[in-house]
Amino acid sequence: MHVLVVFDHPYGAEAHANVPHQRSLAAAALAEVRAGLADAGHSVDVADLAAEGFDPVMTAAELRAWRTGGEMRQDATALQQRLSAADHLVFVFPVWWMAMPAGTKGFLDRVLSKGFAFDEPRLGGALHGRLTRLRGVSVVSVMTTDDALYRWWFGRPATAILGRGTFRLIGIRRFRHLSIGRSTQRGAAGRVRALAAVRRRFAAL
Repeated sequence: MHVLVVFDHPYGAEAHANVPHQRSLAAAALAEVRAGLADAGHSVDVADLAAEGFDPVMTAAELRAWRTGGEMRQDATALQQRLSAADHLVFVFPVWWMAMPAGTKGFLDRVLSKGFAFDEPRLGGALHGRLTRLRGVSVVSVMTTDDALYRWWFGRPATAILGRGTFRLIGIRRFRHLSIGRSTQRGAAGRVRALAAVRRRFAAL
């Protein structure tokens, strides 16, 4: 199986070393995602949005193209080509203000365009998904909030946006979200356990 992993953190995918102000638990989680997928024998393509200079902002010209089925800018079309080759899609990001960072939201806005990810036969009606090769979507998020609080008080916004609000609408129903909560309150042993769980999850994909 071929897996596209979309990683979104300003420090980039290599920020998994324990260097103050250059480290990211999300990057450490990404390393475990890659290791687990390798354990399972899957091929992996990592799209490091910050390192690749992906622009999350939809311009006026691009919105017109999005609405009319025209061509998006090159950074979006390149990601569309990579997504077209994927059997499974994984997002890895930190949770900021209870949702995903701008890069991930921009990926949804710009890469999952009309005519590529879906058709809309009737304006305002049901969408018809076009990503027929894609079998499922997984999310790994890192946050300082407690998992139970995120679920029951805040309603898991990132899960709702990506799951019900995006991929289910275009026909992708296999969706899983693994959250590493209370990230700043975990000791070294707690972080090791959480990262080991990430690797196990993706080794079983």
